[in-house]
Amino acid sequence: MAGELYDVIVVGAGNAGLTAALAARQREARVLLLDKCPKPVRGGNTRFSGGGFRFTYNSLDDMRPMLPGLTDEEAARMDVGTYSDTEFFEDIMQVTEYAAHKKLTRILVDQSYETVRWLAEMNVRWILSTSTHAIKMGQRIKFPPGRVISVNDGGLGLVEMLFRTAESKSIEIVYDARANGLLLDQAGAVDGVRVQTKEGIVEFRGRAVVLAAGGFEANPEMRARYLGTGWDLVKVRGSRYNSGEVLNLALASGAQPVGHWSGCHAVLVDAEAPDVECAYEHRYSYPYGIMVDINGKRFIDEGEDFFSYTYAKCGREVLRLPWRTAYQIFDSKTRPLLRSEYNRGFHASADSVEALAKKLPGLNWENVVRAVNEFNAAVTDAHFDPSKHDGKSTPGITPVKSNWAQRLDAPPFYAFPVTCGITFTFGGIGITEHGAVKDISGNVIRGLFAAGEITGGSFFNNYPGGSGLMKGAVFGRLAGTSAANFAKAKRA
Repeated sequence: MAGELYDVIVVGAGNAGLTAALAARQREARVLLLDKCPKPVRGGNTRFSGGGFRFTYNSLDDMRPMLPGLTDEEAARMDVGTYSDTEFFEDIMQVTEYAAHKKLTRILVDQSYETVRWLAEMNVRWILSTSTHAIKMGQRIKFPPGRVISVNDGGLGLVEMLFRTAESKSIEIVYDARANGLLLDQAGAVDGVRVQTKEGIVEFRGRAVVLAAGGFEANPEMRARYLGTGWDLVKVRGSRYNSGEVLNLALASGAQPVGHWSGCHAVLVDAEAPDVECAYEHRYSYPYGIMVDINGKRFIDEGEDFFSYTYAKCGREVLRLPWRTAYQIFDSKTRPLLRSEYNRGFHASADSVEALAKKLPGLNWENVVRAVNEFNAAVTDAHFDPSKHDGKSTPGITPVKSNWAQRLDAPPFYAFPVTCGITFTFGGIGITEHGAVKDISGNVIRGLFAAGEITGGSFFNNYPGGSGLMKGAVFGRLAGTSAANFAKAKRA
C-alpha cells in the first residue's frame, strides 16, 4: 500500500466515508479507505447511531422497493402520508432558525430519495421504523412524515453492510490508521495523507483526498473550547475515536471554518449510563410526561413538538441545570407509550408522587408534588392523540406543555433520571456544492473534498431526526464522485 498511488484516499470510515469510497469506486477509481478505529469497532460514530434516514417520498409505494418483504396486507395498515421536497426543506430551515446553508440544504433534500435507493443497491437492508417512531391507532400504524424506515440493525448494521460491499468491490482498507498530516504536491494541491499506523508512520499518495472523519464530540478539550462551560463533563453517545484530529488538520491546512461551532446534537440519556459510547441509553419519550430539575421544578415544554424535532436540543437544556440532571416522570397511563430503551437502565417507581420523589437523592420532593399538582390542574380536557399535535395542553402555567398533556394521576408512578449526552458537533469546514473543501478565502483547495460531520453549515441549534445520516450519505456520495472525477482528470 505505502509507495503506491491511489486515485482517491478517504479518511474516515463511517457512513459518509463508506459512501464516498463506494461512489468513487463506481467511477472506476482505485480507492484506499482509512479508519482510525480498530477493525472490531470499525465505523466511527455511525456504528452507534439508530440507523434512521429522513427523505422525501410521495407514498409508501416509493419505499416498497426497499421493503421487499412487506405484504400488501401489511402495507394497507400503514399510514405514512407524504413528505415533499418543500416539507423537508422547511423542516430543516425551521429547526435551524433559517441559518442552514440553503444551497447545500437543497442538495440534501433533492438527492435524499435517490440516495436511499442507491444505498439499497449497495446492499443496505431496510425495515419500517415501527418500534421507534410509529404510533398504533387501532388497526392502523401511523408514522411521522419523513421518518418511516431505518436500516436493519441500526448504525451497526449500516456500517457492516457497507463494509462488506466495499470489501467485495476491492476497496483497500487500513484500520488503526490515524491521519496526522496532509501531503501536498509542488503546485500546492493535496495529494496524500500521512498516517500513524501500528507499524509506524506511513505516507499514502493519492490524486484526491476525501475527509470524512467526523467532528470533535469525543474530545473534552475541544468541547470546552468551542461549546463552552460544562461541555467537557457530558457523556459521549458515540465513538471514542471521533476526537477532531482530522478537522484540526484541515483547519491547519487553511480550510474554511463554517457553521455553528458552539452548537451540537445533544440528547437526554440515562444519568447512570457509561461516560462514552452510551448510544443505546437515550430517553426520548419525554413528550408523554413531565420533566423536573433537582429542585423539583419544570423547565421545558415537553410537548413542543414530536421528539424528532426537539430531542437534539434537550441535552443542552439539561446541561444548564443544577447537577446537570433532570427527572422524567410518568404514570401507568403513559408507561406503555415509552420506547423500549426505558426497559433497561435505572429508574424508580412508587404508588404516590411523594414516595417516588423521596426515592431520588437530593430531589426536592415537596416541589415535585407541587409541580405535579399544578400541572394536573392545568391540563385541558382535549382528546389525547399521540399520533398528531393534539393541542392537549396546560394553559396558565409556565412553562406550558403544548401537546400530549395527560394528568399524572394513575399509580404507579415512574421516574427516570437523565443527563446530557452529546452525539455530534455542528461546526466544521466549508465545502462547495460538489463537495470540494474551501479555503479561508472561499477558494477551492485542489484535491481535497469532504463529507459528513466534519463539514459545517447544515445544522444550527437543532436538527430534524434522521437528517444527519442522510446528510452523510448524500454528501459522501457526492464527494466520492467528485474526487474520482478530479482524479480521472489528473490522470489524463
